[in-house]
Amino acid sequence: MIDARLSAGCASGNTSASNPLARLLALGRPLVMGVLNVTPDSFSDGGEFFDPARALDQAGRMIAEGADILDIGAESTRPYGGAVPVPLEEEIRRLEPVLPAAVKLGAPVSIDTMKPEVAAWALAAGASIINDVWGLQRDRDMARLAAERTVPVIVMHNRESADSSLDIMAEIAKFFARSLEIAEAAGVAHQNIVLDPGIGFGKTPEQSLIAIARLGELKSFGLPLLVGASRKRFIAKVSPAPPDQRLGGSIAAHVMAVANGASIIRTHDVAETVQALRIAAAIRDLQ
Repeated sequence: MIDARLSAGCASGNTSASNPLARLLALGRPLVMGVLNVTPDSFSDGGEFFDPARALDQAGRMIAEGADILDIGAESTRPYGGAVPVPLEEEIRRLEPVLPAAVKLGAPVSIDTMKPEVAAWALAAGASIINDVWGLQRDRDMARLAAERTVPVIVMHNRESADSSLDIMAEIAKFFARSLEIAEAAGVAHQNIVLDPGIGFGKTPEQSLIAIARLGELKSFGLPLLVGASRKRFIAKVSPAPPDQRLGGSIAAHVMAVANGASIIRTHDVAETVQALRIAAAIRDLQ
């Protein structure tokens, strides 16, 4: 059962609020989700925005650069291992000076968390999307929360470790089928679900490349697809570079992802990604 703290978070929000993600998707263009890590140990920025003032400056900057959505997280998931678990109270403590203020900037805010209690707190504070890196399969209360609050939920594929022997697309499809069963049982509306193949999570670099190359296969689920390839290690496998020097690879991966069916791109580098997607669209329109 959902505990009292989670239920209190649910009760304080407006469950009848319209779906901001549906409104954005109706624009008919790829959406850009700006990443804001309020952590001291992010793989991508090394804690650059752990300070609340810097985090809020970055949130405003990303919106000005064209971010449609802000994705805020306070526990590093570190896709290649080494993540340090963050207690519930500490995760909320990190979010308290940032998330409510970021909501006031006007763009929809997604809460990137594995904990339903944190998601409930964030929704009560104004977030309107849940981003679950374990695809509703680590804690079933996440699905129940999404259903009760009638909010969009991003369901990401994940594994504890990579296995190079797997047919990764079959594995992702099987995982999503199970996640959708969980969502349906909890009462999550089908139209409130976004699927994310989890680039870099529980995958070899080659499997991450395959997931982008064969992304179109996941369109069979009939749901929007989100891809977050930003600064991931698979880029360095092809073209060696540290995380903060993987902009070119990130853009290439994201342009290909959109060409293969992605509706939402999650990125650390908003201005460059927005420009790249606009130019790619302009060229495609003239073909």
